Amino acid sequence: MANPHALSCLPTARKIHEDLFYVGASDRRITLFENVFPVAHGVSYNAYLLLDEKTVLFDAVDRAVSGTFFENLGAALGGRALDYLVIHHMEPDHCATIAEVIARYPQVTLLYSKGAEAMLRQFFGFDPAGHGRAVKEGEELCTGRHTLRFVMAPLVHWPEVMMTYDATDKTLFSADAFGTFGALDGNLYADQLPFEAEWLPEARRYYCNIVGKYGKQVQNALAKAAKLEIETLCPLHGPVWRANIGWFADKYDLWSRYVPEDAQGVLVVYGSIYGGTENAAAYLAARLSEGGIANVRMYDASRTDASVLVAEAFRCSHIVLASVTYNLDLFTPVKNLLTDLAAHNLQNRKFALIENGTWGPVSGKRMGELMAAMPGMEQVGETVTLRSAPNAATGEALNALADALLASLRESR
Repeated sequence: MANPHALSCLPTARKIHEDLFYVGASDRRITLFENVFPVAHGVSYNAYLLLDEKTVLFDAVDRAVSGTFFENLGAALGGRALDYLVIHHMEPDHCATIAEVIARYPQVTLLYSKGAEAMLRQFFGFDPAGHGRAVKEGEELCTGRHTLRFVMAPLVHWPEVMMTYDATDKTLFSADAFGTFGALDGNLYADQLPFEAEWLPEARRYYCNIVGKYGKQVQNALAKAAKLEIETLCPLHGPVWRANIGWFADKYDLWSRYVPEDAQGVLVVYGSIYGGTENAAAYLAARLSEGGIANVRMYDASRTDASVLVAEAFRCSHIVLASVTYNLDLFTPVKNLLTDLAAHNLQNRKFALIENGTWGPVSGKRMGELMAAMPGMEQVGETVTLRSAPNAATGEALNALADALLASLRESR
């Protein structure tokens, strides 16, 4: 039953196929996704409704957009009962409104993975068996015209995650896989957007920070998806895909194998207090540019959110780290970044180091130790050491480091 005190709004449900509707909503007020990742352009919480002989809702939404979601769901159902709710992922940005779905549509049957059973009890305090059942890998559900097949995708990126494949319309409901940050501003489909130019960095940042740790599990899910004929891809965040799906899947393949997306990309990250370390990093970046490397990106670790730097590290083949010594250790923002890179399982990169220390430079040693602990990392050139400010000798050392990096970049072509 609808809440009589709720504010009404115009429904924004969208037709995807003849009997499949988008009933999700976007949150443009949110500033931090998961209270950690900045989302300047908001985020969408996607849910989908199938209107067959049996009606099927694929996922719910975050409480922040529950009003719009229920308006959309009610408008799309048009007075029909809701027969099934398929739960692909139990994270609260998709499951927070499940209890209200059950309250409004008490006859609904929940379908979920075995791993979601305990989470349903934990989040809502009820026995899920009283409202539905767990489904298994490859199990099928006929809803009339459609045949749905359930595909388990554990640890992409929670252990209970599953996907659903609609064999009739060749649609994959992919849970958090293939999602991206960003609210949907009218256009629903990726091919309606300047995706590669404007959305790809946010898709990459979403993947690397949300799913990046679980490359092996993503590879397993991609192997399952490769056996399916997919014409429409419906993720839980970001636009729906109906074209160029293979192009986007190729990005996921690279990211999940920890293969640099850009074999000629150089990420330069510096942690500087009084400008000397920044100057050394800028000098090296200029030498790389003069050597023919166009794709050099330079970031201040103190001013750039770590999620951006993690995504750039996944994109680039070479990483330059420049840090002052701080409390006989690394400068805190640089240390936090390296901890983050390790937590997201980054591997197989070439790296170079610049350290600074007025009386006892140790930042190079610490950076080297942290990078070497990650799989497949290889240092290029000698660590460049400066004391307080760069001088002529520093310039010579940086020139030598630039030459070593340029040689390594030529090898990676």
